[in-house]
Amino acid sequence: MIPVHTGLRRTSSIVRASFLALALLLSWAPAQAQDSQLPSIGGHGGGLISGQQEAEIGQQVMISIRRSAPRITDPLVFDYLTAITYRLVPSAPLQQRDLTLALIDDPAINAFAVPGGIVGVNGGLFLNAATEQQFASVLAHELAHLSQRHFARRLEQQETSAPLTMAGMLAGIILSAVTQSDVGIAAIAGTQALAVQNMLAYSRAHEQEADRVGLDILATAGMDPRGMPEMFEIMMRQNRLQGNQVPEYLSTHPLTQSRVADTRNRAEQYPDRRIEDGQEYHLIRNRLQVRYATSADVAVDTFEAYLNRDDARPSDAIRYGLAVAYQQNNQPAQAIALLQKLLERNPNRITFQVTLAETMIGEKRIQDAKDILKQALARNPGNYPITYTLAEAEIADGNGAAAAEHLKQLTRQMPGQEHLWLRLAEAEGLARNIVGVHRARAEYDALMGDLEAAQRQLRQAQEKLPAGSPQRQVVTERLAEITGRLNARRNG
Repeated sequence: MIPVHTGLRRTSSIVRASFLALALLLSWAPAQAQDSQLPSIGGHGGGLISGQQEAEIGQQVMISIRRSAPRITDPLVFDYLTAITYRLVPSAPLQQRDLTLALIDDPAINAFAVPGGIVGVNGGLFLNAATEQQFASVLAHELAHLSQRHFARRLEQQETSAPLTMAGMLAGIILSAVTQSDVGIAAIAGTQALAVQNMLAYSRAHEQEADRVGLDILATAGMDPRGMPEMFEIMMRQNRLQGNQVPEYLSTHPLTQSRVADTRNRAEQYPDRRIEDGQEYHLIRNRLQVRYATSADVAVDTFEAYLNRDDARPSDAIRYGLAVAYQQNNQPAQAIALLQKLLERNPNRITFQVTLAETMIGEKRIQDAKDILKQALARNPGNYPITYTLAEAEIADGNGAAAAEHLKQLTRQMPGQEHLWLRLAEAEGLARNIVGVHRARAEYDALMGDLEAAQRQLRQAQEKLPAGSPQRQVVTERLAEITGRLNARRNG
């Protein structure tokens, strides 16, 4: 999501947001507990901002997201999002293909892309995209924004503006990225009052370019480009239904009927290959429908009604949604029975195995859960949802050391997932490995931007290790790296 002003809403909110943007930027360095000062953007020599500057912006945005945005840490949902994103990435003309994904716990339609390879998706996108093709079209659009470096190009256009304008744009991106979109957009508007019309026109050009590139990404990845105009039409319907309250996504991605028509016409130029959705999309979508239901019993009623409809043959995805609803509604026997039936038809389906194990853990059937997960892990070494759930089973069984081993593997695979480091610290504490607790907490603190706390944790770990030991050497090297970053921040 490249945040762009799409119309002044209320003057008072813009003024408040402008002060908030200023406060954020002025307080960023002293409050630190932050990783580094906000990067300098642009320069008087012209040209795009560098890839390194974009990476620094991305790091700051992720710190802001980690601190302020509610996140979905469900490994099944995150694993699906990773899989579908990286299905598209090889078809995207990206300079940087190592992305950082942020899964925001919000039922509104929204997605965003910011410099440094950050791609964020609200849980609500799953709820509103009826098909996998529609869901993928939004991701393809965001990857297109990244590939065309639209943020850098907007800054190039504004290079002669006052420094406050640059700061306001950056603050708007950070604020929008933590799902306070109205505030972020207003912050940009408040510092660019004289350039609003130019920015609007520029935004529309970028949106059209992202549509075009996104359609190519979908087609090349073997997905249906027609999912994009379908998704746009869903958003337009929401816009009409909500009246004056513009959906969050549309407030930063201006959408007109002519743009929808243009995208539909472009999509029709591709070969008509109606692509079947993967089952996993609908399993994850139904899992999130339970999450965002007004209550667990309402979710049960809803999925039971789906199951008993006369006009449709119920799918395994509906049965799975009902099983998750039973699980959440404290009806474990019904959930387990339904999941076991699903596994009879789909013996190696990871989502069914993990959900069954989760339910069994909740019922204190720890050994049964571990048996299921260990067999699944033997067939799928390194799988994130299986490994994480097995770690949870070991914690529930009081085996902190075994849980820590699984979590260490996951932190090596996904070092930027702060909740894994926090859970690892808890497992190490259960195993009475105090050095392990300090090391895991240090990595968590570093990801949260609190380098002073990370430094303290590493020093405490260092003090507890014998001189000359390999483990102390590793801690000493990491401490030197964190200290170097701290010194650079203080001197910068």
